[in-house]
Amino acid sequence: MALEQAAEELVDAVVVNDGRLLLVNVQGGWGLPSGVPEEAETPQATAARVVYELTGYLVDGSSLLESQPPAAADGPSAVVCHLLSEDPSGEAQLTAGQLRWAPFAEAIDGGLPAPVRAYLEGHTPV
Repeated sequence: MALEQAAEELVDAVVVNDGRLLLVNVQGGWGLPSGVPEEAETPQATAARVVYELTGYLVDGSSLLESQPPAAADGPSAVVCHLLSEDPSGEAQLTAGQLRWAPFAEAIDGGLPAPVRAYLEGHTPV
């Protein structure tokens, strides 16, 4: 698979819980858990798998966020995931220090993709 193809197929997991967003330490900065789909895997399944592999948290890959307008979808797919387990398993690739739960308001200012920012802005607790 070419590097360009892998970038186009990348899936970001938008893991939300109680007004907070799960971020992982990626290359010295904080970002969304993300990964490339396996053969015949939906974006929702990819998001759930990647979150579990990286963090040990079980999540549901419930809804695919659409880019606005759809023709502008040149970045990764983003899938909203809801936490199904309070504690991560011991099989995570990342350590607890490489995970962070950020309040939506803080995460919105962190350089997230536009569809993710729009989703968080619409779901920020008052």
